[in-house]
Amino acid sequence: MTHSETMPDLEMRKKRLVYRSHYRGFREADLILGGFAKAHIDKMTEEEILMFEDLLGAKDHDIYGWINQTLIVPANYDTPLLERLRAFKPVK
Repeated sequence: MTHSETMPDLEMRKKRLVYRSHYRGFREADLILGGFAKAHIDKMTEEEILMFEDLLGAKDHDIYGWINQTLIVPANYDTPLLERLRAFKPVK
C-alpha cells in the first residue's frame, strides 16, 4: 500500500476521532476530549491516534477520573497521551 492510499484513511480516522471526542454524552469529558482533539489531532502521530482511539473506547467517567487523577489509571491507558490530556486546558 502506498503512502497516498493510507492518507485518506488516516484523515477519516482523525475526523471520526474529533467527532467522537466532542459527543461523548458527559459534558466535562466532551469539553476536555473534544477540545484536545480539535487542538492536537493534526499533530498526532499514528501511534498517538491509536492511543486516542483506544482511550475513547473507555467509559467517560473513567476517562474523566484518570485525567483528574481521582481514579487509578489501568496500565494500558497510562500513556504519554493521557499525560498530555492532563496538561490540556480546554477553552470553555
